[in-house]
Amino acid sequence: MESQRKSSDEEDSSGERGSLHTWKGYSYSVTPERVLLSRPVLQAALGTRHGVLLVEGGQVYSFGEFPWKQSQVSEVGPLKPVLESALSGQRVVAVAAGSFHSGALTEDGGVHMWGENSFGQCGLSSLTVVPNPTPVAVMDPDTSPPHTIRVLELACGEQHSLALSAQHEVWAWGSGCQLGLVTTIFPVWKPQKVEHLVGRYVLQVACGAFHSLALVRCLPPQESRRPLPDKCGQCNQLLYTMTDKEDHVIISDSHYCPLGVELLAEGETRLGPGRSPPLGLLSSPSEPLLSSHASDSAPGPHPSITEHTDYERGRTVAQNGEVLTTTDADISASGTDSDRAVGGVGGARSQNSPYPNDQAVKEYLKKLSDTSLAEETAKMTIAGASFQPPADSLDLLTSDLIPGVMPVTTSSALNNLVSSCASAVGERVVSTYEALSLKKMINYYYPGVGGVAGVPGGFPGGPAEVRVRLEESMQGKKSCSTGDIREEEAEGLSRRLSLPGLLSQGRYAVRLLSSFSAHRLLSLSSSYTLMLSPRLLRRASRPRVRAVPLTPVGGLPEAGELLPSLQTEVWSWGRGEEGQLGHGDNLPRLQPLCIKCLSSKEVVLVAAGAHHSLALTAQSQVFSWGSNSSGQLGHMASPTTIPRLAKLSEGIRVWDVGAGAQHTLLLADGDCYQPILYYSGQQVREGAQDATQDQTEGYSYTQQPVLLPFCMNLGYVSGVFAGGQSCVALADRNVMGFIASLHELAAAERKFYCKLSSVKNHILRPLLDLESLSTALGPASTVLLRSLARCYSRLCHLTGQHSASLTANLRRRREFKSLVMLEHASIFLDTYNEYCCSVGNFLVMGGFQALAKPSLEFFGKCPELLQRLAESSEENIPLSDLLVTLFYLPMRHLHEYGRLLLKLGTCFEVSSVDYQKLQDGCSKFEALALHLKRRRKEAEYTYHFWKSFPGKMTVSGLDSLRKPRRRLICESSNKALTLQNSGRFSVNWFILFNDALVHAQFSTHHVFPLATLWVEPIPEENTGLHGLKLISPEETFTLLACSSMEKAKWLRSINQAVDQAMTGAGQSGSGAGQRAEPPISRTASYTFYKDSRLKEATYEGRWLAGKPNGRGMVKWLDGRIYTGTFKNGLEDGFGDYVMPSKTLNLNDHYQGHWKEGKMHGIGTYKYATGELYEGSFQDNMRHGHGMLRSGTLNSSSPSVFIGQWVHDKKTGYGVFDDIIRGEKYMGMWQDDQRQGTGVIVTQFGLYYEGAFNNNKMQGTGVLLSEDNTTYEGEFSEDWTLNGKGVLTMPNGDYFEGSFTGEWGSGLKVTGSFFKPNLYDSDGDKGRAVKLGRLAVPPEEKWRVVFEECWMRLGCEAPGQGENQRAWENIAVALTTSRRQHRDSPEMNLSRTQNRMLESLEFIPQHHVGPVTMEKYDSIRRYLIKACDMPLHPLGRLMETLVAVYRMTYVGVGANRRLLLQAVNEIMSYLARIFQLVRFLFPDLPEEGGAIPEPSSDPQDKKDSNCADTQLESPKPGRVVSSSALLLPVLLPRLYPPLFTLYALEKEKEDDVYWECVLRLNKQPDVALLAFLGVQHKFWPVSVPVLGEKTEVVSSTKDACFASATETLQQISTTFTPSDKLQVIQLTFEEITKEVMSSLEDNFLWSMDDLFPVFLYVVLRARIRNLGSEVSLIEDLMDPCVQHGEHGIMFTTLKACYYQIQHEKTT
Repeated sequence: MESQRKSSDEEDSSGERGSLHTWKGYSYSVTPERVLLSRPVLQAALGTRHGVLLVEGGQVYSFGEFPWKQSQVSEVGPLKPVLESALSGQRVVAVAAGSFHSGALTEDGGVHMWGENSFGQCGLSSLTVVPNPTPVAVMDPDTSPPHTIRVLELACGEQHSLALSAQHEVWAWGSGCQLGLVTTIFPVWKPQKVEHLVGRYVLQVACGAFHSLALVRCLPPQESRRPLPDKCGQCNQLLYTMTDKEDHVIISDSHYCPLGVELLAEGETRLGPGRSPPLGLLSSPSEPLLSSHASDSAPGPHPSITEHTDYERGRTVAQNGEVLTTTDADISASGTDSDRAVGGVGGARSQNSPYPNDQAVKEYLKKLSDTSLAEETAKMTIAGASFQPPADSLDLLTSDLIPGVMPVTTSSALNNLVSSCASAVGERVVSTYEALSLKKMINYYYPGVGGVAGVPGGFPGGPAEVRVRLEESMQGKKSCSTGDIREEEAEGLSRRLSLPGLLSQGRYAVRLLSSFSAHRLLSLSSSYTLMLSPRLLRRASRPRVRAVPLTPVGGLPEAGELLPSLQTEVWSWGRGEEGQLGHGDNLPRLQPLCIKCLSSKEVVLVAAGAHHSLALTAQSQVFSWGSNSSGQLGHMASPTTIPRLAKLSEGIRVWDVGAGAQHTLLLADGDCYQPILYYSGQQVREGAQDATQDQTEGYSYTQQPVLLPFCMNLGYVSGVFAGGQSCVALADRNVMGFIASLHELAAAERKFYCKLSSVKNHILRPLLDLESLSTALGPASTVLLRSLARCYSRLCHLTGQHSASLTANLRRRREFKSLVMLEHASIFLDTYNEYCCSVGNFLVMGGFQALAKPSLEFFGKCPELLQRLAESSEENIPLSDLLVTLFYLPMRHLHEYGRLLLKLGTCFEVSSVDYQKLQDGCSKFEALALHLKRRRKEAEYTYHFWKSFPGKMTVSGLDSLRKPRRRLICESSNKALTLQNSGRFSVNWFILFNDALVHAQFSTHHVFPLATLWVEPIPEENTGLHGLKLISPEETFTLLACSSMEKAKWLRSINQAVDQAMTGAGQSGSGAGQRAEPPISRTASYTFYKDSRLKEATYEGRWLAGKPNGRGMVKWLDGRIYTGTFKNGLEDGFGDYVMPSKTLNLNDHYQGHWKEGKMHGIGTYKYATGELYEGSFQDNMRHGHGMLRSGTLNSSSPSVFIGQWVHDKKTGYGVFDDIIRGEKYMGMWQDDQRQGTGVIVTQFGLYYEGAFNNNKMQGTGVLLSEDNTTYEGEFSEDWTLNGKGVLTMPNGDYFEGSFTGEWGSGLKVTGSFFKPNLYDSDGDKGRAVKLGRLAVPPEEKWRVVFEECWMRLGCEAPGQGENQRAWENIAVALTTSRRQHRDSPEMNLSRTQNRMLESLEFIPQHHVGPVTMEKYDSIRRYLIKACDMPLHPLGRLMETLVAVYRMTYVGVGANRRLLLQAVNEIMSYLARIFQLVRFLFPDLPEEGGAIPEPSSDPQDKKDSNCADTQLESPKPGRVVSSSALLLPVLLPRLYPPLFTLYALEKEKEDDVYWECVLRLNKQPDVALLAFLGVQHKFWPVSVPVLGEKTEVVSSTKDACFASATETLQQISTTFTPSDKLQVIQLTFEEITKEVMSSLEDNFLWSMDDLFPVFLYVVLRARIRNLGSEVSLIEDLMDPCVQHGEHGIMFTTLKACYYQIQHEKTT
């Protein structure tokens, strides 16, 4: 054995990691033994007599005694571990060991167990032992089908096992109440979920022998403050009853639940789920009791109160007003010396007591409980000292009351009694007493009240103030314990209620802490009924809340899941006879219960020994509780049923713990960063290993943790483990200094966090709690101090999280790549930046100076604590300077970060990526450290400036410039800078801050914001002066420096300040990489104070050299807002303008183009009156083409005008639709009045054309009514005839003479009546009225629309301009519009339009050079795209023309008499658009010109755009016409209104035609062919029906020439004449094809043969408005095709139409 040992103090030259060392006990002779394994050990776990090791690669070894391996070796020495071969092939990531069983966790989250299984602890049924690792399925039965739960962590006890799932829930199996399951049947073979912890985020689990611990993340505040239940969870009865009396309310919680306690067969009592212990269960008398303060001279030493120094402990107000701080130790220690309670006050009792004799006391005690509580209490009061309870305190339930002698009751003893009862009971506070009841109780408990000397020392005299504490339960039944009462007793001033003046003549202050359980009050309700006065209830509803939470709720939001949580709770359950649950009693808990006193302690790790528990905090402290039989808790204080701090020397910071059967192992930092080991607990001697546990008399143990002397020889220990009597440490050798650097980094962070916490608890919190604080600081500085405290708290919390993260890294990976400070450095940089800013702000406003006075009152004149924490060695340093030093101290840690990262970097090759990563991290922290150092200097410089400011110069209102974030850069009080051309006696003082330049004079000052300040140096060679030109939005002035050096200094300072003010570098960045000068173009906000147009308006947007330039927004005080583009300080480009209307309480809203500060170009103006104008503007007026809709917002627009505007008035041609009167005017306007020629149509069919004057029909005109009655002559008013004229009747009769009167209401006629001869057709023709003569000529209509299009192309007049410039204007317009649409999401184009827009932005190459057929096609395609794109000038023109055309000829304008004008208007459009097209493509031939056939010259091919296209057969030449080129684009858009007019015009003819079509179509095919005279040889013999040939019989209908019929029907689906002619041609081809198939020889049609067949097809096609189609083709057909093949075919169709109309059938 000895030969195999390798002492740990020998140097290991192999430089390996994860070496394992094991030992027992703590004597100086102990030498750890090194376990030799081929691979580094990653984790160890120890049971009572065995251990499990996890090595690199995922293999598992076991050592020790293995009674479960019957067939194999049952014992292996710790130095010769054996491989668990059953796990080969599995990659294990964690191991766990219970007392006599083991567990392993694989990479995929699977669980393997082996060892003792008598109690089901291995999770495998029907086996008492499991010899080898065997898989255990953790299945969720609530899912269907049940799915496997992935496990993250395992823990094993003596008879149970726990698993932590990936969902952070706890699963348990085995036996005992330590499972936390709602069951009475054990063992539990299958893992089951611990339902009590569902919904909580469990971070870690640990198992003792018979108890369990869980580390749980705190709930967010809104979840954790759920209201308490008002009904019992078991019997559903009300917990509280309330009775309203005249002057008070009685609240009683006399509810007793019989279901709370279950009696089991063995006589053992087990509590129901989630229940607190019943009243009858007394805890150990060594538990803390409420201090009676009975006697200052009571025997027994005062207990030490150094354990808990947190300021968080509450304070009680003593009778003389001074503050007494009460700590946990005060409370807990007071019960340890119970003999104080007696203090020689034997029989002293006042005769006026409400209870006259001892029997009454005994009866009172009997009331308290039916159990042995009264007897035990009586014993306690007799003895006056603590007594030892039975070993199993549960037996108290079943024991009978033992009759005994009732002792003389003393007031102190009774106080202890009540306190004990209250302590033992547990869940809710139920006692606040009305004055009378309280007075009686005090008289009873303290007979000396009222001047009777009963208690020596008594209560100190003074005014009475009774404070009664109302406890809150965080989780109701789940989360409260007796220990919490003590821990919470002094916390939470906000939850106390004061009852002043309840004892008017009393001289005693009593503090009653009573926490009787709401469920277990039993018979106490009669004595302890709660009586609250209404006044008290009102005060209770006003809790005090601390203004600044010094623990950030939820941590840093940006840190997220990157860092471990510090807001944790410890929950415990299982057996508690040794106090190992930490709830202040020795009772078992069947359900997990929160140890509330640890909730604010930032626990990061829990560990469980056999019968004791440990909790490690982020502040490197260890709390311990439970069995202390061998000193394993690390302290000798009692009771041990609540968590207490282990006693360690100051400066020792623990970061890992291990707990064995009767010992504790601690891993800590000392003076250096190499870890050291501490041991507390039983000493194990050589050869004594086989001694049984209860033979402890031969063992010695520690009073407090002792340092293990050999720890420095182990190397760098990364983790400790304990179990049974053994200890294990994992250590690394310092390879290349890397391990040491990692340890140093973590140790430095832990030390820094402890320092920050100390400052927070001992300096910041007390200062914030000072009542004189806000008076001393004033409201502004108080807010800043709170902000500082908040930032400090965030920094402190982040540091704590980071130290926990670094410590976890040491325990696990020991690598640097996962360091949060490298991967997410911004979290740290931002937090430090924010903190430094808050300290600077407080300093600048003189906060530290103001804080000195209250600090002096608090810390006294010798602030040693402050000096120690501020690490200041100077003497007589002012308190304010000390505070500044203290709060700037955290900045030093940034250098520490940089140094340690650089030190880590030296462990790598300089060229490696790792080195570069560390180097980058180092430079970030160093740069920030330097930047924050500069920021501190700036803050101090600014503070001293303001401090000395009043002596320099008195300037009105300059004090108002002192702002927290404002820093001084330089100032010219030394006359270094003067204003040019200033008066001889004027004083000009310039102060440059980080956000403004201040120009101060005698009585005034002006502030120039830096973001809108431009500075330029003035060249010196011309003037010889050192000048600087300063430009602000409203002022430009010149400053003169005294020297070139001073000029350069100010120029640099101003430029840097401006740059920082723009980028925000002064507040947040590191200030690196500053530009020589800020950009001349920038974004900023400014409020004008001088400019008449913009006075008091605020502009926010882009600037250029002092002028708004680019996108921006102006807001005026009267509510006007402009948002859009600017140029040289004026609105220019596209913008949005809102102007409130005061009278209507609504807004005018303009959206459109601007030029030089005025509306100019296309725009939309919505008036507050409800009117809407869309069109052109010029100089803020409607000018050009536009449409105005008038009417209220609630109705459809009553009138619409579309046409030309000049200087905000209707002038030129326009269409006015008066919807109310049902009239539409189409004509000329002058100054908003109808003036010149025009046409009016009404909804009743009246038609007028003629002259207008002064908005009336005045002069010559023509009026037609619906029935064709016509008047032609003079008019004087609207519809009023006045003068000579001719009135023609529909039948041809007419009057000629003078007419007066209004049309439709009776006319006076002076003249002749004519009845023309029926046969005088020539006379009829002469008198027929030709419409359109007195209307506006078509080429005069919409001239402004075309002029605007020419202007967009850059032409002053149509056809006058440069072709190249026109194309450039098109490209600019498209690009600008595209950018504008991109900036305005609501104006977005479709994807197709976007693609089209991209192709149109390029100037086509075919716009110059001779036009070939190929170029002609390119031009045609370009025009189609351009007209489809509304952003293109041609597209906009097309859109406008379509709008005006529809406005004219839709609705009332759909009058058949307008047909001719409508057709002529389209022809006019074609001619004028063709002029534009020829301007853009100058080589395009004129109207009627021909394009030559394609040449075969290779040169042409080279010039062609598509050189790579395949050769095509040459096409015949083409005649260029506007209709062929433009009608396909224009007519489809205008077709609906135009065709409606044709249909109205041809209505009668079409009715006759249609009647005949319906009649003739009743005949079968053969009969119709015969009737129409079709020659027999053309009759189809057979026709295809559904793909099969069918014979034509006499009854066959609609089968002959069916394909030709279907083709002709398509004429109604086409728009242009050319398309319709194409349909007719295809119909002829279909007829020919069908005839040819039957004749089978060369055949040529004659018109006599063709016409009847075509007539048949036309009849069968049943085209409803064939007359309208024929007329449309005739009117708009391209002249060049009229005499060709298409012309003949069209003539045939026209002939068929007339033939059908006049067809007679017999």
